[in-house]
Amino acid sequence: MRFNAILRIGYERTSRFVLRLAGALLRCPSLIWNSQTALRAPRIASRQTCPNREVLSYPILSVALAATLALSACRRIDPPAPPEAEPAAPAPAPPVEVVRIGHAAPLTGPVAHVGRDSEKGVWLAIEDANIKGIQLGGKKVKFELVSEDDKGDPSLAVGIAQKLIDAKVAGVVGHLNSGTTIPASKVYSAAGIPQISGSSTNPTYTQQGFKTALRLIANDIQQGSVLGNFIINDLRAKRIAIIDDRTSYGQGLADEVEKAVKAGGVTVVAREFTSDTATDFKAMLKRIKAKKPEVIFHGGLDATGGPMLKQMRALGIKAQFMQGDGGCTPQMVRFAGDASNGFICSNPGLPIESMPSAQAKIFKDRFEKKFGQIQLYSPYAYDAASVMIAAMQKANSADPAKYLPELRKISYDGVTGKIEFDEKGDVKAGFVSLYEVQCGKLDLLFTLSTVESSEAQAVMKK
Repeated sequence: MRFNAILRIGYERTSRFVLRLAGALLRCPSLIWNSQTALRAPRIASRQTCPNREVLSYPILSVALAATLALSACRRIDPPAPPEAEPAAPAPAPPVEVVRIGHAAPLTGPVAHVGRDSEKGVWLAIEDANIKGIQLGGKKVKFELVSEDDKGDPSLAVGIAQKLIDAKVAGVVGHLNSGTTIPASKVYSAAGIPQISGSSTNPTYTQQGFKTALRLIANDIQQGSVLGNFIINDLRAKRIAIIDDRTSYGQGLADEVEKAVKAGGVTVVAREFTSDTATDFKAMLKRIKAKKPEVIFHGGLDATGGPMLKQMRALGIKAQFMQGDGGCTPQMVRFAGDASNGFICSNPGLPIESMPSAQAKIFKDRFEKKFGQIQLYSPYAYDAASVMIAAMQKANSADPAKYLPELRKISYDGVTGKIEFDEKGDVKAGFVSLYEVQCGKLDLLFTLSTVESSEAQAVMKK
């Protein structure tokens, strides 16, 4: 009985193992080989003392072991999670095309303050263009300023122009002085590089027939006419002495003033010349004093005009002293000191306070906050660079051959007003303003427009 009970219990346990094994194999068919291997595991007989039990223990142990192995092996083991994907690399930045804008002016020497003033105007225009994120030909563009110091020296102008061309500039703002602008214009024309001057007034610049030469301010024919008419009609002078510094600008403007006053019946009692670097004018002024002029006009810059005016007053010369735009700067007041009171000068453009554009006040406030007082030409230099960039946008290219035609026919609302060019490259809407120094400040007398005819048309009076 006891043996039978043991046998029954053995078979019952075996049956349960077999059933569990079968279920495991059904769930995990891949384990059939392993289970078979387990069933065929070498038999190592246990050393039992009871006879005939050895035969019964082997299948029970083998089947049990196989079932255990199968069940263990068939536990659900999820495959290891794939490694976390590294964050996708950012898309490559779109290609950026660098477009260089050249600038040339005297950045050192006695009129560096005027050259730096112009340079800062171009710098602000380039900063604004880069903020806009302009694209040309499907590429984002970054504008860069390449500024060169020509020292106001005509003998350096051609070399500076070639240096800018070699730097692959797409256009040039400058030069500042007519004496450097005119010889440089030949080089730019030969290379097909657009050149916009916001300061050079000698008419020759745009009379050479170069399609690349453009000007943003009135020329000396217009400026000289306004000055001459003021001398005749407002000062009612009959005798005038004229001095020039023998530069293209100074001599050119003096020649135009002389033509205008002679046409009005004024006598030129003396025509003297000096240089743009001279500082001692006493001998020349003594000769002029003996001629008793009512007006002395100096074609030159503030660096010579200031000392000349001081020496005039020291010699007791009471004649009205006048200059063109080269002396119409805050620095002139500093050079001349108290002698500057009553000084009269012209500027071939609008005062920034009278510029019709809403941008003018913004430009003035921004410029003065960043750089200090505007000297003279910075609004025009700003517009020169801005209108050049606007033409590139119209052409969708910074290639001078492609955007120059757009520049020649553009209509652009700038800081200084509406910009359009005539067939020669002169701005169509020219202005000339006259100022008088009172209490150390340049006060506007009036502004004249040159739009409708060669004769100045009065549009504003103080």
